[in-house]
Amino acid sequence: MRIWATTGVLVSSWLISGAIGSEPIIATSILVQNAISSPAPRNTKQITVINTEFGLKRVDSKGNVTILRTTRVPLQQGNAYGWRIKLKDYQGEVKWREVLRLPKPPETWGTDNGEDFSISADGTTSVTRRTQSAPDGVIENFWTIAPGDPLGKHRIEVYIDDRLISTFEFEIIPVKQI
Repeated sequence: MRIWATTGVLVSSWLISGAIGSEPIIATSILVQNAISSPAPRNTKQITVINTEFGLKRVDSKGNVTILRTTRVPLQQGNAYGWRIKLKDYQGEVKWREVLRLPKPPETWGTDNGEDFSISADGTTSVTRRTQSAPDGVIENFWTIAPGDPLGKHRIEVYIDDRLISTFEFEIIPVKQI
């Protein structure tokens, strides 16, 4: 539809200005040539996931972060849970998007880094967008349990360039009383 409109505008302007030459110009070939010569704005690096982890975040005395793999996260203030994804042969920065879905709205939402963060109208879903340096091809994100966080089944989806690269389903469970 746009090609025909462009062709019509070009022909009209040529007729009015008297610029029609002996050889016709094919507008579609000009548009295609321009489209090919323009650089693509999106990331052209190949994204291949080689490992994913989800669970409780543990930090040792040297500051090294490990993940205790689990799909059951105790509802205990200060517990941190999250994901780590290893990308094959990837260096540099990665723009990713995380969608966190809760069974019901928490009492509060918040982030530490002031990143691009939004919440759905019903309060059950958050979207975090971040550009993160990926040393050794590793990206990660963690959440910390806060008062008023809901029990139940949760889901995190991680996207790079609008492509779903990993999904983590887990449950926030009550802490057992002793």
